[in-house]
Amino acid sequence: MNYRKLGNTDLDVSTICLGTMTWGEQNSQEEGFEQMDYALDQGINFMDTAEIYSVPPREETFGSTEKIIGNWFNKTKKRNKVILASKVTGPMREYVRGGGNQYDKTNITEALEGSLKRLQTDYIDLYQLHWPERNTNMFGKLGYQHNENDDWNKFEDVLENLKKFIDQGKVRYIGLSNETPWGTTKYLEISKDQNLPRMMSIQNPYNLLNRTFEVGLAEISVREKIGLLAYSPLASGYLSGKYRNNKMPKNSRIALSPNFWSRYNKPNTNITVDSYFEVAKKYNIDLAQMSLKFCEIQPFMTSVIIGATTMEQLKTDIESVNVKLTDEIIKEINEIQKIYPNPCP
Repeated sequence: MNYRKLGNTDLDVSTICLGTMTWGEQNSQEEGFEQMDYALDQGINFMDTAEIYSVPPREETFGSTEKIIGNWFNKTKKRNKVILASKVTGPMREYVRGGGNQYDKTNITEALEGSLKRLQTDYIDLYQLHWPERNTNMFGKLGYQHNENDDWNKFEDVLENLKKFIDQGKVRYIGLSNETPWGTTKYLEISKDQNLPRMMSIQNPYNLLNRTFEVGLAEISVREKIGLLAYSPLASGYLSGKYRNNKMPKNSRIALSPNFWSRYNKPNTNITVDSYFEVAKKYNIDLAQMSLKFCEIQPFMTSVIIGATTMEQLKTDIESVNVKLTDEIIKEINEIQKIYPNPCP
């Protein structure tokens, strides 16, 4: 396993992070336990979850993934072996604390206390804001439509709330998710100017079908030491190749919830995936492993968040750390990007 620093801290996190959002929906608690056991044995010390998991989010399953992780901590007594990341939900439906903005003092406190209880721990290593409260272009939305009357909690107030959690020992570090270049720089600027806690990471999508992080956030990430935690590195499974040739595996996430997972179902998706598949085939590399390794080697990357529903998938994904991508392979990957630039932004 490989390791990198989390932000400017002295915390070493594995460059493969175990994602957990299918536990409680596609995966049972027993399967989640098996994945955690195996991942830890392979040197993974970093796990990511959220209060809203499992997905697709439903009132009935809110917090179910955190409960599974908490039960594993209780059973194995291995909380000290894991660098644990979770997230407070952004503006959401009414079943999440009445809906609306969530980063005010009352809601964010209730959110953290709920997560700690479900996770059966007294601290979270990395506590992240799941998505911005303000109206902005996130979750693949192109363009930005400004609303002068848009209302959200001031960044300095959010940081003040998070500082209290850090002072109480309930949170060690904080991070962003689904954030823009403007939002990221503002948080960094305010934390420096007002001596408030600093965001240490940003969890955004990054994969061979969506390299938009490179446009505005990569330089910020490197220069400011706020590394990327890449989610969806296999583009909801498209970059595993399992959907090629119009295949639809029975219990895959696309088959189960096609409307929710529509982000990567775009006009040029299949032809682009086929192009990457040919590169992997040419060099005798597994497509999923090539896709994951390409993410891992980026200079702005802290950790690649993998999510698997089977042990076979998990083992394949973790083994990607041992894959070597030559200059020739990287060149061919970049040539495909030029032809089909970010088909699924």
